[in-house]
Amino acid sequence: MRTLVILLALVAPVAVATPARADVGFGLFLGRPTGVDAKIGLGNRTGLDLLFGFDNIFRDGRVIYGHVTFLATLFVGRGSSVLVPLRLGIGGALYGNHPNFGVRAPLELGFRFRGAPVEIYLEIAALLQIVDTPVDLGLQGGAGFRIYF
Repeated sequence: MRTLVILLALVAPVAVATPARADVGFGLFLGRPTGVDAKIGLGNRTGLDLLFGFDNIFRDGRVIYGHVTFLATLFVGRGSSVLVPLRLGIGGALYGNHPNFGVRAPLELGFRFRGAPVEIYLEIAALLQIVDTPVDLGLQGGAGFRIYF
């Protein structure tokens, strides 16, 4: 019960009802994985991040990769020319030549410019591979940009 109360206290600020925004951004993510990225705004502080590309692109064992992640904005720093959202997410990834499934949990720091519909962001994510045995925990990370429409 105590864990449930703590979880609700952490999630409640994010779950406050807000008017929906029609933010849709497309761009590229470079790192691990590398691919085409799309972020679809679900509300003022939530969105879906979709990526399709390759994992290990800079090594010989390049494999197809895709993920869908729910992102919640925990905090937004506000400067005169930039918004700095800090996002936490949870989602799933499908990758490999014989498909593997993993659960991923990213932490994302964005720099969204007020004068242009552009965002540059940094991300680090834990990826728990749960299909193949033994279970494997790895890290992903990189930088990307999105143009919003």
